[in-house]
Amino acid sequence: MSNPRTIPTLDDVARAAGVSTATVSRCLNSPERVIEKTRTKVMAAVERLGYTPNFGARAMAAKRTFTIGAIIPTMENAIFARGLQAFQEALHARGYTLLVSSSGYKADVEAEQIRALVARGADGLLLIGRARDPSHYDFLQNRSVATLIAWTFEKESTRPSVGFDNHAAMKALAEAVIGKGHRHIGMISGITDGNDRAAGRYAGICDALVAHGLDAGAMPIIETPYEIENGAAAFESLMQHNPRPTVVMCGNDVLAVGAMKRARDMGLRVPEDVSITGFDDIELARIVTPELTTVHVPHREMGRRAAEELVNMLEGKGNGPVVELTCALKLRASLAPPPS
Repeated sequence: MSNPRTIPTLDDVARAAGVSTATVSRCLNSPERVIEKTRTKVMAAVERLGYTPNFGARAMAAKRTFTIGAIIPTMENAIFARGLQAFQEALHARGYTLLVSSSGYKADVEAEQIRALVARGADGLLLIGRARDPSHYDFLQNRSVATLIAWTFEKESTRPSVGFDNHAAMKALAEAVIGKGHRHIGMISGITDGNDRAAGRYAGICDALVAHGLDAGAMPIIETPYEIENGAAAFESLMQHNPRPTVVMCGNDVLAVGAMKRARDMGLRVPEDVSITGFDDIELARIVTPELTTVHVPHREMGRRAAEELVNMLEGKGNGPVVELTCALKLRASLAPPPS
């Protein structure tokens, strides 16, 4: 019977490359400190032998795992994909590995995932939004797990965060909608309970209506999970309202695309018969016909900055700032004045 394949060691790489084990270690952990000729020779030996660094030994020596956890609400659509990709790229550049979990917008599931990632040695966590039980923050603080919040911004908050003002961004879009002459506005929102981003967007529309002397309480609103078919069903329900909305503002682009699909199915033209707006400016917004009026969220910048700030916190370069990023209105063909 043949012996099982021997796992190559650091000593094996050093012998194959004709250098010391310390030089191999520097090539793997601080390659900028090794001249190119030596580094090339060592990395060729690593590749030839199939050597993998001993993660456990590195973690024990540094008393860190160089692992960051991220808990996002959903993987079912592209809402978080672009920001998370930039987050992962920036972490990789700093020598960290990303572990991702999805809570399905369920607070109890997120709580389980926070504990699971901490149990697996995550040095830091990225969380989406602020709405969660304060005990979770206490848990993370007591275990010295660096925590940063993204996708939201609150001026009064002292928790480290990199995000944007959902309320202000949606209010600005509502101002543009009202500026087009719309007075009968309907909304398809994400579930606002436990979701500060969705709640902020709804409040932004309401505040814009009040500022223009309109009755925010009369605005029909349907809350539904962020799925295309849910947006379609909600749109059809809103079209039964009297007076019928001349514009439907959606909590994100996924709901808006569902609304546009159902409008076509019902024989309604967008924007001649009804205008539709979204939020996020994911790729879908530019692919649909007509192109979707929406709010551009700087997803990639947010992901990159979040990674940089979280790593800086871990490396003792600050306690974590509260960073506000700027959104931008994208006024496209799905928004027009109301039908006369």
